Amino acid sequence: MGKIVLDCDLMRFPNSGLYYYCLNLGVNVNQLLDEQGGERMQFYVPPQEKDTFQGRGKAIVEKPWHQFVKPFLWNCRIWHAPFQSGRMIPKRGGRTKIVLTIHDLNPLHEGKPRGEQRKALAYTQSLVDSSDVIVCISEFCKSDVLSNLKVRDQDLYVIHNGTHGLHEPQLLATSYRPSLPFLFAIGYVNRKKNFHTLLPLLENSEVELVVAGRLDEPDYIASMEEDARRRGVADRLHILGPVSDGEKAWYLENCTAYMHPSLAEGFGATVVEAMNFGRPLFLSNLTSLPEIAGDVAFYFRSFDGDHMRQVYQAGMQYYGRNGLAQRIVEKGKIYNWREKAAQYLQMYQSLM
Repeated sequence: MGKIVLDCDLMRFPNSGLYYYCLNLGVNVNQLLDEQGGERMQFYVPPQEKDTFQGRGKAIVEKPWHQFVKPFLWNCRIWHAPFQSGRMIPKRGGRTKIVLTIHDLNPLHEGKPRGEQRKALAYTQSLVDSSDVIVCISEFCKSDVLSNLKVRDQDLYVIHNGTHGLHEPQLLATSYRPSLPFLFAIGYVNRKKNFHTLLPLLENSEVELVVAGRLDEPDYIASMEEDARRRGVADRLHILGPVSDGEKAWYLENCTAYMHPSLAEGFGATVVEAMNFGRPLFLSNLTSLPEIAGDVAFYFRSFDGDHMRQVYQAGMQYYGRNGLAQRIVEKGKIYNWREKAAQYLQMYQSLM
């Protein structure tokens, strides 16, 4: 059949959504290929990830001299570039078919300056122009692409992501253990994630807010902490930074509710992870989130404090008396990586 190569360059950012996207897609596609007797997908990886796919597919380790000669492209039938602001190594028009996955056009929805938006779109357009097939990870993302980019003769697919399997819930001796009921949020701690809008939920209530994830914008974090001090809730705001999979699972399993007031998401991977635990979900109603969570979540239609308190209080009452937990868990099961990998494999095979 010829080689399928997945470019895993962005696995150099551990614990990121793109890291787990490449890992789960690669592992599950190769399981399916093993069952079919097909040639395994290979992985073009940064040096620190050379052993990640050990026993699950061949890793081609990036070398500086690859900028001059690229032996890994010999007999490569499909090159999969997994991100809209990553890189494209082969050129379109040769024997190698190029698949591009677009996760989002978030610069359009984050309040970025027009110049930054144009620059980001122009780069993504260059990757689209270099591709034979485009995959969007949500219908919302597809709509964004068709509205803002020129898609010419490429086939365009929508394939949702699957859920990354979490570890057994476990706090470490050094982990933060809340002393009160707590709201949990996770993601890069930056303006796009909009975590500061959750602070009014701490006023006149006995709950904590626990925020985990890479500390992406120090000035945003400082302003959030200052706002918490002004509101008199600083002792109940806990910004943890990155956490292990076991810690994340513990917080998701034990939180009073999972909160995700993000301004822009192409999919919402952490929302789907949270579904596994059946806790109440409170999300913004922006971009892809209503598509992914559907009717098992409660939505903030604005970020006014009074409105958010009303949505939270009404949602918690509804959750407590309507058996929503099992529906949330069942909803999460549709985001199964094996099923999503089968859709990718069918698409790859159509290009052979």
